[in-house]
Amino acid sequence: MSNIRITKQFNFETGHALYGYDGKCKNVHGHSYKLSVTVIGSPITDRSNVKFGMVIDFSDLKKIVKEEIVDQFDHATVFNETTPHIELANELKNRGHHVILVDYQPTSENMVVDFSKRIISRLPAGISLHSLKLQETESSFAEWYASDNQ
Repeated sequence: MSNIRITKQFNFETGHALYGYDGKCKNVHGHSYKLSVTVIGSPITDRSNVKFGMVIDFSDLKKIVKEEIVDQFDHATVFNETTPHIELANELKNRGHHVILVDYQPTSENMVVDFSKRIISRLPAGISLHSLKLQETESSFAEWYASDNQ
């Protein structure tokens, strides 16, 4: 059977700041992220299976990405926990804001690596993550490919 790639796209709003950066992104700001998730596998050949002909049900892929990424990162502010931004993060948390502390600089590049790990850990047997594309703006994005990370 042929391997087929399927892609589902997601949108979420997230704020961040890049501590130590020498440009505007050192300030707290946000993006309307677009995440494209592409998985690869062989369509189910068992005619008695309700998902016959599918690599993975789009709703199953949506559930994984929604739980691991969208529900966690949407309308959150992400800071590197190993920088002085921890003080700002704690102040925001104390005021009821949704803050995520990560152990990396929250660039699109690092976020897409984090997202790949989260998704891979949840995919069913026989389905592999092929690629991720995280768009920060209409013209700027980071991509992760399994073939580059073997």
